Amino acid sequence: MEKALFGAGCFWGVEDFFLQVPGVSDAVSGYAGGQVDNPTYKQVCTDTTGHAEVVEVTFDPAQVSYASLVDLFFRMHNPTQRNRQGPDVGTQYRSVIFTHGEEQARIARERLAAAEASGKWKAPVVTQVEPAPAFWKAEDYHQRYFRKHGGHCHVSFAELQAQEA
Repeated sequence: MEKALFGAGCFWGVEDFFLQVPGVSDAVSGYAGGQVDNPTYKQVCTDTTGHAEVVEVTFDPAQVSYASLVDLFFRMHNPTQRNRQGPDVGTQYRSVIFTHGEEQARIARERLAAAEASGKWKAPVVTQVEPAPAFWKAEDYHQRYFRKHGGHCHVSFAELQAQEA
């Protein structure tokens, strides 16, 4: 099993999306990229800690490749919006791929270049690719939020599959 770390706006939707992907065994909402150890949601929401809302994805590379996960990341949110997704605004909602090692960094940069070259978006892609910092798990009430309460804020994996058909 391997780990991937993605920030694409509100972590509730990102977590729910990746949990639907075959080969993903877990997705955990949390925080990464800031200056405070073990931050709380309240602290991160002040937009002063430097953290992004992220999801740590555990996956089996024999079933789904890291490159496929990165491609799905680019398809499930708008990577041209700087420090926001939809109505959520602030650096904690930035589009970011935190990489574990040089191979993930290489793949993330290649897939970012492919996304930019695709012509899908009129605005420039602003996704950051950075080495993975410490990951801090979010409070329990954030985990599996949409499975507990319903709703969604990103395109679903099933919707993406239907668009491809």
